[in-house]
Amino acid sequence: MRPRIDLTDSLEKIPVKIFPSPKEGSVYVANVIADLIKEKEAKGEKCVIGLATGSTPKTLYAELVRMHKQEGLSFKNVITFNLDQYYPMEANALQSYHYFMRKYLFEQTDIDPHNYFLPDGMLPKEKVKEHALEYERKIEEAGGMDLQILGIGVNGHIGFNEPGSAIYSKTRLITLDNSTRLANSHEFGNISQVPRMAITMGISTILKSKEIILMAWGQNKAPVIKKAVEDDDTEDVPASLLQNHDDCTFVIDEAAASELTRFKSPWLTGECEWTPKIIRSAVVGLALKLNKPVLSLTNNDYNDFGLSDLLTEKGDSYEINLEVYYMLRDSISGWPGGKPNTSHARHPERSTPFPKKVLIFSPHPDDDIISMGGTFMRLHDQGHEVHVGYQTSGNIAVTDEFVTRFIDFAVGFENIFGIDDTKSKKILDDATAFLNSKRSTEKDSEEIRTIKGLIRRCEARATCKYVGLNEEQIHFMNLPFYETGTIEKNPMGEEDIQLTIDLLRKIKPEQVFCAGDLADPHGTHKVCLDVVVEAMERIRTDGDKWIGDCWIWLYKGAWQEWDITEIEMAIPMSPDQVRKKRYGIFIHQSQKDSVPFQGDDNREFWQRAEERNAGTAKLYGQLGLTQYAAMEAFVRWKE
Repeated sequence: MRPRIDLTDSLEKIPVKIFPSPKEGSVYVANVIADLIKEKEAKGEKCVIGLATGSTPKTLYAELVRMHKQEGLSFKNVITFNLDQYYPMEANALQSYHYFMRKYLFEQTDIDPHNYFLPDGMLPKEKVKEHALEYERKIEEAGGMDLQILGIGVNGHIGFNEPGSAIYSKTRLITLDNSTRLANSHEFGNISQVPRMAITMGISTILKSKEIILMAWGQNKAPVIKKAVEDDDTEDVPASLLQNHDDCTFVIDEAAASELTRFKSPWLTGECEWTPKIIRSAVVGLALKLNKPVLSLTNNDYNDFGLSDLLTEKGDSYEINLEVYYMLRDSISGWPGGKPNTSHARHPERSTPFPKKVLIFSPHPDDDIISMGGTFMRLHDQGHEVHVGYQTSGNIAVTDEFVTRFIDFAVGFENIFGIDDTKSKKILDDATAFLNSKRSTEKDSEEIRTIKGLIRRCEARATCKYVGLNEEQIHFMNLPFYETGTIEKNPMGEEDIQLTIDLLRKIKPEQVFCAGDLADPHGTHKVCLDVVVEAMERIRTDGDKWIGDCWIWLYKGAWQEWDITEIEMAIPMSPDQVRKKRYGIFIHQSQKDSVPFQGDDNREFWQRAEERNAGTAKLYGQLGLTQYAAMEAFVRWKE
């Protein structure tokens, strides 16, 4: 028998290692670094490593710190050079990469403070060029980089080498792309506070490294990973220039790998197993590419676009078209909790029990109405017992100006009604004084965070009352991992899990909705999902019988929608339902008009939700299904 040649990665021009999660990928890279440090130490040599900042390497640095504290990994022979630094930026500012590196790595290991180097973000501008040249000289004097660690921006930048950066560029002062400033605005509060410039190593500097590892996690990095790895190298996608390095590896998780051809279109990289999921993905992709309804695709269409193997295995296009059409049709339901008194085996949800106990987990106090407001209202209107668990306070997403407005109201309320409450007056006076003197990089006081949390709690409660829920169905969890007072959150902790277990056991739901939007730029949604999954797994391990009848459905948040090839339940909405959802979102006044930490999308949340829901409905119509005004989409969590 002729041996089968594995061609799954044949279109990839850079070696790619794919791991199930960022944790496992980070452990792999940490072991590469540890082995290199030990190898150099055995030779009596310094180990020179280029380091990156941002959310991507945090799990890597956490693992290196663990290895230092628990396994005795020493950094005494290590010299590091960081890729970049905002300009201007004080070294001790919360957003400074000097602060970042000290917090996450340097101050938790035994590295010599004289052996780590970062660009200086506070030099006079006329001295930056000289500083950049000196930075290059220091790298050369250290013997050059043995290993360079990189992240990647959604526009393909490495370091702060933005699109258009030359392959021969060296360390220099650059102007940040607006897309980069928007993407990083969650670190600052709003776009106006993000520096417009940065000092960065050049692409030439990076390519001189003996070895390069680029790490990327999450769905939002998937499109640019595909461009960097599979498309031609171009200065428009700086990461693609790494194709010119002899020892470069991309270490990514499954979500970041999802757009690679071996996963997106595996039939183009060799033989593949034609599962129902792959068939649906292939046929829907073909229909959208040709702008045809699924039932109008022909044998010639299949042959002309690389799907001849599917025809060979399944026969005529007519039968394949029908199979995919029925998959799409059966994902549409006006009964998100299941339709009573029916036995439709292919309906997304079970018909029994009816009504159900439903628990909607909302990471922030408005994700429930923004992401699944139509479904939320329909579940209640169809008689289900709906509960909402607001997982975090959401307090960092309230502007100081909004707090001032509420303080003015509280003071005016007391004055008008003659209320003499010395304690509350002192709290309000202290809060006002703090806001009047607060620096842009300063963390809120506990009082301010409490007021901001109260504002969001009141809005969330009002939304639930608008839908029709009573007080017993509203649960404010205030998970501790979130309560740091800064953008940066703590990892999932035992108290977070226990609070979630307690709520689940109290309600014993048959249906749970969670945010599966892992592109959330703050990472809160990912932690919130991890907490729920861990809580349910512990309940299952403990033998609680009700958990076996509980289904978990994932919705997307404000940042993106499920790919139509993934959707397993699509809830249609009429124009009136769209309007009612919009009014529910409007209740969250602190998030209207000017939203802090909104990432690279400057639309308001209600606009994002409506355009996304309308877009999903349009895709279904384009594929030949009934055209609705809007649709909310869900994917079932499978263990």
